[in-house]
Amino acid sequence: MEEVSSNFIHEIIDADLREGREDHVHTRFPPEPNGYLHIGSAKAIYINWSTAKKYGGKFNLRYDDTNPTKEDVEYVDSILEDLRWLGAEPDGGIFYGSDYFDDCYRFAEELIKKGKAYVCDLSPEEMKEYRGTLTEPGKESPYRNRTPEENLDLFRRMKAGEFPDGSKTLRAKIDMASPNMNMRDPAIYRITRIPHHRQGEKWCIYPLYDYAHPLQDAIEGITHSLCSIEFENHRPLYDWVVENVGFERPPHQYEFARLNVTYTVMSKRYLRHLVESGLVDGWDDPRMPTLCAMRRRGYTPGAIFEFVRRAGIAKTYSLVDIELLEYCIREELNRTAKRRIAVLDPVKVTVTNYPEDKTEYFTLPNHPGDPEMGTRKVPFTRTLYIDREDFSADPPPKFFRMKPGGEVRLMGAYIVRCDEVKYGPDGEIKEILCTADLETRDGMPADGRKVKGTIQWLSSDNADPIRVNHYDRLFTLKNTGDVPEGKEIYDFINPDSLTTYENALVEGGVRDAEGEPFQFVRLGYYYPDSKNPGTFLRTVSLKDSYKPE
Repeated sequence: MEEVSSNFIHEIIDADLREGREDHVHTRFPPEPNGYLHIGSAKAIYINWSTAKKYGGKFNLRYDDTNPTKEDVEYVDSILEDLRWLGAEPDGGIFYGSDYFDDCYRFAEELIKKGKAYVCDLSPEEMKEYRGTLTEPGKESPYRNRTPEENLDLFRRMKAGEFPDGSKTLRAKIDMASPNMNMRDPAIYRITRIPHHRQGEKWCIYPLYDYAHPLQDAIEGITHSLCSIEFENHRPLYDWVVENVGFERPPHQYEFARLNVTYTVMSKRYLRHLVESGLVDGWDDPRMPTLCAMRRRGYTPGAIFEFVRRAGIAKTYSLVDIELLEYCIREELNRTAKRRIAVLDPVKVTVTNYPEDKTEYFTLPNHPGDPEMGTRKVPFTRTLYIDREDFSADPPPKFFRMKPGGEVRLMGAYIVRCDEVKYGPDGEIKEILCTADLETRDGMPADGRKVKGTIQWLSSDNADPIRVNHYDRLFTLKNTGDVPEGKEIYDFINPDSLTTYENALVEGGVRDAEGEPFQFVRLGYYYPDSKNPGTFLRTVSLKDSYKPE
């Protein structure tokens, strides 16, 4: 693991260790299994995992499966797969919040006996009304002063299933006049008869997150509970729970800013809608910001964590340019990806002065910047293919690719001159007839002619058919957290976020590759689609104008 640069969290830990408040570090990643992880999740994973590693501590995975209404085993499996793909192995153990339900219940009874919790009969609407506002204190529930004995009896009957769903809650007795709304006697248990994916029908009451989460941290021995900034106002309740239950060495919560990326949504609610409405082709659609989608598209764990590091770890809100993410993967693939030739929209080229029965071979580097990657030989024959985009019958000024009467270098091979263009009945170019300067195999023309353009090509003997997908931003709105009034985020779906080339061609030996990235020369970096053999997905283009700060 690379050395982890210091940040404000590490400064807190350094002080804790130096001053004896802690003698070790134990962190956790606590996802709710109600969707797939995304690039924002990668930040939380990186912070918790890398912090534990830096201090020689332990890192837990704990599924926050206390809400059975949205959870699914599919998501449970995908989360662990993503963590292991990132290299963030939960060496402290894999846990489930639901495994602590007995403990949560026992601690709730203790709070009741101490007079710290009570059963409330207010409806959700009444509870909201009693809660007050940011400027006005709340009102105490008429059930707030029930005796511990009465509350204990009612709570046990809630557990036994005597009362209808939603008819009663168990609330912490804190302060209805607190300026922090989260401290105004929050509900910590509710009645809901929904089978749990691990507990079955054992429970008809479930602990709420703000109550269960600090208990889970404390039971597992977590020292530093690192979470995103939206939980900052919940920290007093976190502390209240662990202090009033009575843990000798309670964990402490610290918050960091969420990862916000341009042209990207990361709310699971929005992502789920994209999937369920058919706006994308599933959670792993390569346009999605989910880790499974990025993995399918050819992003690497190293590039994702490098992006998180460069984006920074702080408490203040920021919007990170998605081009930084693209820069990170482009920088890695530029070092590691072999070069190959592909033609997205092929046009037949016949070299009229080249013998029909002749084949010769040109040597091309697998990576022009890394001789250790070796070379390969590509065949040259009379019939070739070039990309339609590399020819213009009516070229604009400074067009240095193929044009009528003009010369162009076939990359690594001869200079050719376009002599004639044949068109089909539909007006599309059917064939280009060229003449090769057979003296230019190893250099420029002997008479000093200057040829500026170079294009990629494939021999008909070395061209396998593939499908190629190019991707653009899924949304056209740069800051998806700032949707104009009267609009919704789905109004900004990019209709051109996917372009497919059905009849592309690629060098022999590439089509059947699995799990290997390539640079298709002059086109970008590509990855074989794990779901559709013979299809290649563009991970990122070659454009590198973005310069990180």
